[in-house]
Amino acid sequence: MRRAMGTFASGVTVVTGYDGEPVGFACQSFASVSLEPPLVLFCADHRGRSWPRIRDAGRFCVNVLAERQTDLCDRFGSSRGTKFEGLPWQLSRWGSPALPGVLLRVHAEVHDVHAAGDHDVVIGRVLELETPVDAPPMVFFRGRFGIAPEPELVMPDAWGWGDAWA
Repeated sequence: MRRAMGTFASGVTVVTGYDGEPVGFACQSFASVSLEPPLVLFCADHRGRSWPRIRDAGRFCVNVLAERQTDLCDRFGSSRGTKFEGLPWQLSRWGSPALPGVLLRVHAEVHDVHAAGDHDVVIGRVLELETPVDAPPMVFFRGRFGIAPEPELVMPDAWGWGDAWA
């Protein structure tokens, strides 16, 4: 299923929250749900450490990454290390960490949560939208960043010069 679903290209986000200290995780499952009322959704793994803390905080920021922000994706996609250490960020007026250089910030409050297999589907009510940077988006496709074509497999010529005929 992972390989098949990997053929659906997606953007990459970092969902952040604040519960006395900043928390966050990288997330590909993000979408707009409704314009009226303004709602978005993301999916969060039940086993993650950041999502329960963000849920308890009640508010979050979805930071949509630009193409050249693989460093942020690596930082927040890892379960190791202090994700915010040495990173310039600001606490937004909504109480969630806003990351620098992102394409879009969606500030929202947790509106509803639905258990779905090993993930929660989180519905957020949008409080504010910010578009600080105009740049190409980070895209995840077939297990890697960008939409590069699959390497072409070149079959050896059955009657090529490498054949040795006596």
